[in-house]
Amino acid sequence: MNKEDDLRAIMTTPFSGLPRHRKQSRRTTGNPYIKENMDLDIQVSKLKLMEANHTSQKYKLEDNIAKHYPQQIAILKERIEGMEADIQTAKANLPADKEQFLMKVGDKVYTDKKEAGAALVEMCKEMKTVNVPATVGEYAGFKMAVSFDSFNHKFVMNLKGQLSHNLEVGSDPLGNIARINHALESMPKQLSEAQTKLETVERQLETAKAEVTKTFAQEAELAEKLERLSALNALLNMDEKGDDALRMDDGPEEENGGQETSGHDVQIHYKKKSLFMRFIGILASILPQ
Repeated sequence: MNKEDDLRAIMTTPFSGLPRHRKQSRRTTGNPYIKENMDLDIQVSKLKLMEANHTSQKYKLEDNIAKHYPQQIAILKERIEGMEADIQTAKANLPADKEQFLMKVGDKVYTDKKEAGAALVEMCKEMKTVNVPATVGEYAGFKMAVSFDSFNHKFVMNLKGQLSHNLEVGSDPLGNIARINHALESMPKQLSEAQTKLETVERQLETAKAEVTKTFAQEAELAEKLERLSALNALLNMDEKGDDALRMDDGPEEENGGQETSGHDVQIHYKKKSLFMRFIGILASILPQ
């Protein structure tokens, strides 16, 4: 064997100083960007959920401003107007002396409460249809209509003025008159409740108009985190491509007993290989021809 054969044998002997395969990329060997990326992704998801909720609430406010509150205000104003008119009607027709009484039932006018109440009960008994109001008389400027509620099995009277005021008709004649008077006397209280409700809805409308102009409170924070997350994703993608390039340069993978290769080990590997090549050069110079 000559010198060239010796060198060829040495050069073709596998160098076992360091296995060359890399089973895992640098992304799994303690890269601090990984944890930051995962934490930031969770934070961004939470902020996006909050932003979606804010947007949903904004749409709801816009709908309330455009439809719901204006409709409520219109209904309440109409009710208040009607209630004020009916209060004036009752005030103008009810006698100041509560002992005085005047009610028309059918074609007859009654001045006795008990007789008028009994006449109402008899008219209810004579009704042939259900859920269809029938006019039975007049009291204090209001038309009286009675219908039978088949679902609840009871007679219901409607006092019709500007608005409709409903009450139940029972079997007690005097009790019926008392309920009619109570319906009329309770109108001022109902008017006050409607006025309070109107004020509340109008305040809600003004509050909604102010709230709908507000932007998402964490908008700047979300934009900042999205920008950082995008930068991290770019860094990690570059890191992964770099690992792929190193694996291509290393050539075919070799078995390594499941051990990982770190950057420090790679440096030691190339230092050993350099020393090995220098040793081959020296050896080649002293071997005989």
